[in-house]
Amino acid sequence: MKAVVFTRPGEFEYATIPDPEVGPRDALIQVAASGICGTDLHILEGEFSDTFPVVPGHEFAGTVLEVGSEVEHVRAGDKVGVNPSHICYECRYCQKGLTNLCEVAGGYGTSWNGGSAELCAVDLRHLVKLPDAMDARDATLIEPLSCAIRGYDVLKSQMGNRALIYGAGTMGLMMLQLAKRAGVASVEVVDVNPAKLEVARQLGCDAAVTSADELDRPYGWELVVDATGNQNAIQDGIGRVDRGGTFLQFGVASYDARATIEPYRIFRNEITITGSMATLNSYHRAADLFASGVIPPEIFISDRIPLSQYGEALELFRAGRGRKVQVVPE
Repeated sequence: MKAVVFTRPGEFEYATIPDPEVGPRDALIQVAASGICGTDLHILEGEFSDTFPVVPGHEFAGTVLEVGSEVEHVRAGDKVGVNPSHICYECRYCQKGLTNLCEVAGGYGTSWNGGSAELCAVDLRHLVKLPDAMDARDATLIEPLSCAIRGYDVLKSQMGNRALIYGAGTMGLMMLQLAKRAGVASVEVVDVNPAKLEVARQLGCDAAVTSADELDRPYGWELVVDATGNQNAIQDGIGRVDRGGTFLQFGVASYDARATIEPYRIFRNEITITGSMATLNSYHRAADLFASGVIPPEIFISDRIPLSQYGEALELFRAGRGRKVQVVPE
């Protein structure tokens, strides 16, 4: 089969590799599409995994071609989404139910070959059957949506809160869409990219601006979400939290990013600073929400690029010129 392979940190190739072996608990998936996200860039640079070579792509879905002898809940011809996270169920965090913090966590596209290929063998525990009418290429959005749902699980938002979101990329826009379902009274978006702000307006945010200084909110916001990973945005956002409010670090920052805090202000104003890591019991919920239409694929997916042009897709993503960029097997 044809696949993209991260061969070593900073290097990749489009190559012919052996078809995956299908074990008794596996299903062989014909990949419909694979989304590119910031995590893929970190993996390519060797920051999140030292497993090389590896086929990237943790946001993918497709159609079942073949199933192993122990697989019963899906069969050939079914459309499926893939929850990519591998966990041990044995470490102290898994034993606490915090499987997203597993000490040896990996996943398809990080430690195991993922969806940037024509085929992928997937363990039955990671498969979610999708409605026949759903476009499997669109269903790649389920995985990032499941991360956004985890973000709101952490936030524990109360009805009527006001939210400020930094970043109008795919994840920031998903947080915007979920805010409207979570009873948020208003949601405003900050981004330096005018094209992305226009999409936020199209999706119904209350304001879309290049700086929070443009907004008339002297007391700040009960909910402030960073969906950029940019340390300047993070620093600004922490200072925008209202008394009793919460700042959520949702974007993936680089290891060397730094922000300063004022301990007395956090104490005096009872500000919560928290983070949201990957998914936790949220993929199935994301699949159901996606099927209900909470995320319009025609708005979120800006580019579908042949898998053989993975380099061009990666550069398009890096430049921030699209929204969700997908690679599609030919």
